[in-house]
Amino acid sequence: MESSSPSVPFPQLQAPVESTYRACTIPYRFPSDNPRKATPVEIQWIDLFLKSVPSFKQRAENDPTVPDAPAKAEKFAQRYTAMLEEMKKNPESHGGPPDCILLCRLRELVLRELGFRDIFKKVKDEENAKAMSLFEGVVQRNDEIEDDGKRVENLIRGILAGNIFDLGSAQLAEVFAKDGMSFLASCQNLVSRPWVIDDLDAFKSKWAKKSWEKAVIFVDNSGADVILGILPFARELLRRGAKVILAANDMPSINDVTYPELIEIINKLKDADGKLAGVDASNLLVANSGNDLPVIDLSSVSPELAFMANDADLVVLEGMGRAIETNLYAQMKCDSIKIGMVKHPEVAQFFGGRLYDCVFKFNEA
Repeated sequence: MESSSPSVPFPQLQAPVESTYRACTIPYRFPSDNPRKATPVEIQWIDLFLKSVPSFKQRAENDPTVPDAPAKAEKFAQRYTAMLEEMKKNPESHGGPPDCILLCRLRELVLRELGFRDIFKKVKDEENAKAMSLFEGVVQRNDEIEDDGKRVENLIRGILAGNIFDLGSAQLAEVFAKDGMSFLASCQNLVSRPWVIDDLDAFKSKWAKKSWEKAVIFVDNSGADVILGILPFARELLRRGAKVILAANDMPSINDVTYPELIEIINKLKDADGKLAGVDASNLLVANSGNDLPVIDLSSVSPELAFMANDADLVVLEGMGRAIETNLYAQMKCDSIKIGMVKHPEVAQFFGGRLYDCVFKFNEA
């Protein structure tokens, strides 16, 4: 069920991790709140997770790998809904009080107990195939931009546009079911700058002056997100002489790309000489993050990733789950980027920003 090896803190977190690091960004409650009464914020977030139950149930019903899938999907919906409703009455039930990590974990537990391992597998495979066919074109368009600053901005916009493909957001799951999403249109239709958190200019000036030696990138969704957003950026870092480690989930969760899936994608995109669209990819590595959720608690990653990240001088966390709902305020010993799109109205409200606004937070060591 869980990753087999014991987990360790991510080595680039500021020490002491126990007192300086808190994974969840949005506080659902404060010490002065009554522990037995759900706070308005807890109720708001529990409702958000309740809203996503029908789309998860529908994916589960159509899982060909599970016998009796429709009956088990119904059971999932009932069980998880009951847990969430119970937490509204008593926030300390089910290991609470709730935060975004616990609410995600309970959903995964119920799915896995009923035999559902990867209910988004089919859509992930389809989206990966579609994005792989567009990869060369996206990279070529980036390469044609001669100005270094403009090119890196285009790559960052590509990461944000790719991040729209997120089936954990009930609204986006609906849009997606209707007409899919065009990557190029998404790049052009990003909300105007300045974004709700916008350190892009500071990053561009650092980019002009510095080449990092080793970057660790925590990736997010399958399809356009990782293939058309993250990989062109990783390729640009490789071209500048960096080693790049892509940290992906150990186990499936929503449409997040997993460690074995990412290895397969990169192998398919490389040519016979091991190049990624003409760039030597021998310094591109994939690590198992040890994580099995769409959010991540960096106080507990795989020893393998910790070992590889020990001497990193740039850490990139990408996606609403890993970079905004968790880890936005995580302090690192090295340069760091938190990048993602705000896809829940509740998150937009917390920041006082717009829905589908962008976050690009750059901190120097």
